[in-house]
Amino acid sequence: MIFKRLKHAVLKNKFDTLLAQTEVDRTISSYKIQSVGIITLEEISSKIDLEREIAAVLGIKNAKIYSFRKFSKTDVFSYKHFTENDMSWSGRFTNTNFQVFLEEPLDLIIGYFQRHNIFLETAILQSKAHFKVGFSGVNSQLYEIEISEKIENTMAYTSELKRYLKIVNKL
Repeated sequence: MIFKRLKHAVLKNKFDTLLAQTEVDRTISSYKIQSVGIITLEEISSKIDLEREIAAVLGIKNAKIYSFRKFSKTDVFSYKHFTENDMSWSGRFTNTNFQVFLEEPLDLIIGYFQRHNIFLETAILQSKAHFKVGFSGVNSQLYEIEISEKIENTMAYTSELKRYLKIVNKL
């Protein structure tokens, strides 16, 4: 338990340092959105088919999703999940499939979570996506667009997202 808290504190410190560096280097691309990635919690992805709903509203094919779940020895390995054990003390993800996902130059990444979570926030920050969108109240420094909506209202969220993306000429 002590090691988990210590690791969390070390990761938070590294996250803050990386976030400060990223803010200085941040540029917004002019690419139209053709590829979408979603980072969320397992509790959300098990209840809502985010890939299908976001792809349908935005008119995108092949949306990719990764979900964060608490580590359990009984869980079967999945290519769509990552855990706190997939992140080293240095703040790097050790799960190669997830690292490849983060390094992919997606046009849009959606942080579909409403609570602070150092692992999800670090994943969004390390993503090489050109445009980042998420819920307001998580971390305003991570996203180009923040949407204030309840997590259960997927259709309202995606329609707002589509509206804002049209305004900034991304769709």
